[in-house]
Amino acid sequence: MRNRILALGALLAAAPLAQADIIGAGASVSYWDAEVAGKAGQKGDLLDVENDLDLGDNSNTTIALYLEHPVPLLPNVRIAHSSLDQSGDSELTTDFGGIGAGVPVTSDLEFEQTDLTLYYEVLDNWVNLDLGITARDFSGELVVTQVGGAISDTTKVDAVVPMGYVAARFDLPFTGVSVGAEGNAISFDGDSMYDVNAYGQYEIALVQLRLGYREIAVDYEDGSDRFDIDVSGPFISAGLSF
Repeated sequence: MRNRILALGALLAAAPLAQADIIGAGASVSYWDAEVAGKAGQKGDLLDVENDLDLGDNSNTTIALYLEHPVPLLPNVRIAHSSLDQSGDSELTTDFGGIGAGVPVTSDLEFEQTDLTLYYEVLDNWVNLDLGITARDFSGELVVTQVGGAISDTTKVDAVVPMGYVAARFDLPFTGVSVGAEGNAISFDGDSMYDVNAYGQYEIALVQLRLGYREIAVDYEDGSDRFDIDVSGPFISAGLSF
């Protein structure tokens, strides 16, 4: 991991930076129609969350803020927070955490992450390119509870991980329309995480409207607990840029 971060740092140092001419700031909020797939649990006792738990959408939101400035060599700053909360009622198809197969259960999945990203504008014209490093505070928790019983099982992971960050946007002249993509990724010692999205954007005055598709994949082990989860789906967002 250290070599990956040093390599990214060297790339940023060598790149021609296109700093903003004035201070700029922006904020956005998005709704994410996400579906969850994958497995979670303890080593040797993993549950298929898609087939076994029948999770449904409750609340999936992302809030982001950024600040750009004209000071040479100092990075721009972006802060983002994403949360996902899903619950379901089902019958287990396999034994899990002391709960037998065929037993009705309720399940709750909570998924949160907060990002602090430091980045540079490498290109800033009709082609926009940002490169940087993200510190992500990530947590996930799955609670499966037997209906009418006293048995409950909790799987929880919690970590702060460094990730590479890249964002690109292509503006279509004189239209206010652009297309872009952005993402974070890291892979180390059997664990991995990536978060990518692609979108179309329409901008009018200070308002930015986006429609796109986002996917987060987490393969992470915290002690005996393991999350191998994929969260994906379309999103829509509205933002202000000053």
